[in-house]
Amino acid sequence: MPTLCLVLALILFSASSISCCTDHERNCLLQFLAGLSQDGHGGLAASWPQGTDCCSWEGITCSSSTASKAVTITDILLASKKLEGSISPALGRLPGLQRLNLSHNSLSGGLPAEIMSSDSIVILDISFNLLNGDLQDSPSSSASGRRIQVINVSSNSFSGRFPSSSWEEMENLVVLNASNNSFTGPMPTFFCIRSSSFAMLDLSYNHFSGNLPPEIGNCSSLRLLKAGHNSLRGTLPDELFNVTSLEHLSFPNNGLQGVLDGAGMIKLRNLVVLDLGFNMFSGNIPDSIGKLKRLEEIHLHHNSMAGELTPAIGSCTNLKALNLGSNNFSGELGKVNFSKLSSLKSLHVSYNSFAGTIPESVYTCSNLNALQLSFNKFHGQLSFRITNLKSLTYLSLAENSFTNISNTLQILKSSRDLTTLLIGGNFRDEEISDDKTVDGFENLKVLAMENCPLFGNIPIWISKLKNLEMLFLFNNHLSGSIPVWISTLNSLFYLDLSNNSLSGEIPAELTEMPMLRSEMVTSHLDIKIFELPVYTGPSPKYFTVSDFPAVMILENNKLTGVIPTEIGQLKALLSLILGYNNLHGEIPETILDLTNLEILDLSNNHLTGTIPADLNNLNFLSALNVSNNDLQGPVPTGGHLDTFPRSSFDGNPRLCGHILDQDCDDPVMVDSPQGSSRQGGYKVIFVIAFGAFFGVGVLLDQLCLSRFLG
Repeated sequence: MPTLCLVLALILFSASSISCCTDHERNCLLQFLAGLSQDGHGGLAASWPQGTDCCSWEGITCSSSTASKAVTITDILLASKKLEGSISPALGRLPGLQRLNLSHNSLSGGLPAEIMSSDSIVILDISFNLLNGDLQDSPSSSASGRRIQVINVSSNSFSGRFPSSSWEEMENLVVLNASNNSFTGPMPTFFCIRSSSFAMLDLSYNHFSGNLPPEIGNCSSLRLLKAGHNSLRGTLPDELFNVTSLEHLSFPNNGLQGVLDGAGMIKLRNLVVLDLGFNMFSGNIPDSIGKLKRLEEIHLHHNSMAGELTPAIGSCTNLKALNLGSNNFSGELGKVNFSKLSSLKSLHVSYNSFAGTIPESVYTCSNLNALQLSFNKFHGQLSFRITNLKSLTYLSLAENSFTNISNTLQILKSSRDLTTLLIGGNFRDEEISDDKTVDGFENLKVLAMENCPLFGNIPIWISKLKNLEMLFLFNNHLSGSIPVWISTLNSLFYLDLSNNSLSGEIPAELTEMPMLRSEMVTSHLDIKIFELPVYTGPSPKYFTVSDFPAVMILENNKLTGVIPTEIGQLKALLSLILGYNNLHGEIPETILDLTNLEILDLSNNHLTGTIPADLNNLNFLSALNVSNNDLQGPVPTGGHLDTFPRSSFDGNPRLCGHILDQDCDDPVMVDSPQGSSRQGGYKVIFVIAFGAFFGVGVLLDQLCLSRFLG
């Protein structure tokens, strides 16, 4: 033990005596520090004390050179330090710097040319900052001697064309990630000219345009190629299929077209992920797909592909995800033998023209957790064998021709892990089961049984779904009253009972829904890749959205009575839709307590009294409809209320104001030119605003229940 202690002491003494940075290196670091704003470098300045060895500073690593034994700074690792300001060119003058990581900060300005022309840097990561401008080209004379292998400039705001003259000379480059910027021009491929080891290229989420360059075939070692979400067009060049090392090929959300070349595809025997979704590919899936034994993911959704599926898909035995949604495929899904796909987790064939029954072989995929078959021509009854899918969490059978809803519910109640069940648009004119023996579904968060139409009352077994967050029962023939037990569903924040024959008063208990009374809706749904029903007309549309707002939609029923004064307790509501009923009484002043409200529709009722003058205080209100009631007095003015169209107030003979061309001082307003005819029949009158959820403004007519006409 004494000997060991002596050795350790000598090692520590030796390390302390040589781990000193040079004055030049210290000055370079201090220049970098000086370029940071006060807010950004406050903590860093404290951890870089003056008068100490900079090799001991936070984020700095020094090492001795094997050849010269000299100590030099080799690593600057300052990711996620809340740094603000600019990157100093001085960092490019550190002679031994090998790894520079400034990612996940708020650095701005450009990337100094001195860093890109460094002869020592091997790994450069400046991703997830606010850097902008063009990437600087540097003299090509020095490019060939650079050691740089990894460049990550992703998630910034760089623009312009990709530099070429020096970049093509980087003979050691292995990885380039330039995704999520604003680069323009043709897709660059010159990295492969000198670097035989170039393996990973990610150019996705930019503005590259033009055809895919055939020079991509020169990248003989490329394993990952991602260029999705650009403006690329044309076909897949033949040369691409010469890159037999490819494992990940991803070009989604472009304008690519043509058919998948079977002779070319068979060359990509190492392919693991194929993602060509959201393009314009046509034709069928080639039989050679079955030769790609390593394939784990196929994403061909949202194209124009057609025909029957090739049975060869069943030979891709490592397949985990198969997404063929939104194409023109037809025939029977049973052409594929799914029994060999034991690893399959997600099967998405919605929005095609598949017919027949669900193939029995699907039920052998014991790892399946998402099954999406909606909007096809499937028919028959659900097989009890679906209970073999013990991992199933998401099931969408909507808009087919399935029958026997009672049997369907009795079978599915055994799917204990099911969180999302979309079965609307089936079970034509059947009676919804009110069987109290329907239990299970204990983890169900989304239930959609819309647009069947179903008869009967809202079934009491729904009251057992204590984790339910979203309930879609619109477009049915449901009758009876709105059950008071809905208020006991503590997680429910989205309720759509519209277009039924529900009667009676709006129960005051509905205003006690816990999630809608909270200041903020907390959803436990993970629906980023899934579809939920959003209504846009006579039949529902299904959109993939990242979030849904807190909504109560009771329109187009036979509801009577007054709007409960307690309605103001539902603080989380973004949309309140009560139009096309037989409600009477005044608009309660408590509606002004709904400070998050974006949509308010009280049209086509028998409401009386005046429009609350302080509606203008609802700062987020973007759509208002109180037309075709018996309201009177002046239409409130000022602020965003002045932006609503006349149609929002029409059909109230005793309303007045400049928007209705009716002077409020005129004692005779009964025969106002606006008329008082109540529009008959059903009209879609709702537009949901998703602006707060998408961060790109209020999208009133794109991702929502488009219901405001006028």
